[in-house]
Parts: sequence; C-alpha cells; structure tokens
Amino acid sequence: MNIQWYPGHMTKTRRQIEADLGQVDMVAEIIDARIPVASRNPDIDGICGGKPRLIVLNRADQADLEGNRAWGKYFRGKGYAVMETDAKTGKGVGQFAAASRELLREQIEKWRAKGLVGRPVRAMVVGVPNVGKSTFINQVAKRKSAKAGDRPGVTRGKQWVTVDQGMSLLDTPGILWPKFEDERVGLHLAYTGAVKDDIMDVETLACRLMDDMAQRYPLALTERYRLEISPKGAGMDSVAYGYELLQAAGAKRGFRISGGDVDTERMAHILLDELRGGKLGRFTLEWPEG
Repeated sequence: MNIQWYPGHMTKTRRQIEADLGQVDMVAEIIDARIPVASRNPDIDGICGGKPRLIVLNRADQADLEGNRAWGKYFRGKGYAVMETDAKTGKGVGQFAAASRELLREQIEKWRAKGLVGRPVRAMVVGVPNVGKSTFINQVAKRKSAKAGDRPGVTRGKQWVTVDQGMSLLDTPGILWPKFEDERVGLHLAYTGAVKDDIMDVETLACRLMDDMAQRYPLALTERYRLEISPKGAGMDSVAYGYELLQAAGAKRGFRISGGDVDTERMAHILLDELRGGKLGRFTLEWPEG
C-alpha cells in the first residue's frame, strides 16, 4: 500500500513553526510510543535542532514495556530528555513541568543571574496528527484549551496555552512529512489512525495489520479473536495471509453477509478500532536499531 497524505495546511505549519521558534525556550515533541519512528516528523530535527528537546512517549501504556525502555535509552543517548505519558488518562503528564525545568536548568540559572526571577518557561509542542498532542496539552493545563479529537488534522492554527505563572505552551497544528519513503511508515501511521481511513482500502490495511500482529504478537490475536495462528505458507504474501486471519476472526465474531460469506469489511473496521482503543494489549511495532 502506497499511502500518501499531506494536506496543504501542513506546508504552512512548517513555515509557522520556523517563524515561532524564536519565541520559545524548548520543544516538546509528542510521539506515539508504539511507533516512535513513524510518528516522528523527520523534518523536526532540522527545524528545531538548536532548541532543547523533550521527547514525550505518549500512549506508553499501550506500548510494549521493553519497547518503552529501549526507546527511552535511545532518545536519551541522542541528548534528549524523555518522559512517558498516557495523555488520555493523564498518567505521567504531571512530570512535564518538572522535566521541562530540569531540561532548561542551566538556562533558568542564567535568567536568575540576570535578575529574571520567575521568567516563565515557553515550550512549543509539536507532533504528527492524531498523536495525542492536544489531549496532552489539555491535561498539562488542566482544562480544555486545545481542541482535541480522534481525527487527524484537528488542530489547524497556533495557540498559546498558559499552564501556570511559570510555564506557557505554544500549540501547533499536527504536521506530517510530504512523502513516505518507507512503506512501513505509512502502514504504521495508518494502523494507529494518523492517516485518514477514507483515503485507503481498509480491508487491505487490516490484512497487513493481521500479518504484522501474527508475526510480532500472535498471543494478542489468539486471546482477542480466539484464532489459531498457523505459519505463513510458502510463497504466501502478507495480504493473502492476513486475509485468512481476517476471515477467521470475522467468522468467530459471527459477521456474515447475505449468502453466508464472512463480512471482512466489517471485521477490518473492528480490528482497527480495537487496536486503536488498546483492546489488543500492549505492542510496539518499531524498535531502535542496533
């Protein structure tokens, strides 16, 4: 599946971020802990490279525990501060203010030396669509300030959000790169809802997801859909293999259409909804190299 999605407002967003960097002290980058490669915009390093960075591994509660540890170590090795959150419930979000001030400790000391006591920390929050950025901001600010939704591209314009007298956040629209050079990146974003379902063949996407889960987390499929995961047949591609599993899951759920055939389209939507809702357990689809 060659997934491409780059709404026109995202080009404007990049320019906006570049223009606004001079107003902030640090950048908080929200990524999906389940897909830390696919849910990062590779342009961000170039755009924000000169600013202190805090990586927020959001949805860490849905990611593999070993995966969270591995990615935390990886990003710290790059010189970034790291924290784990579940923005939906607010778990871990309370660390943000302290983590930000620790990241900027030397800068804050310089401010104090210049008599700028109480000067607020200004953080820009960035992230690809539907990664939980606005929900995170609302949890940090303890009120509904940023518009949140389960659709990509909900946040369209920048807005300042005051957390307290010592911190302000600059929310930005979610940005996504213009081209997915690696098919896996597009698939992983689509699995987790960062790409709109209505621009792709959802059944084919679900087949690929079934194949991925069967290879990485077969127990999740066995427990959720009572499937027997047999080895992929010789010469069978991922879509054909995944379709067999999709059919089996739909049959177990009793999803039938006229004539008795399995309603694989319905099962495809159920599979994606349950994955995104955390009903397939903890999983990480990408791991640091080396």
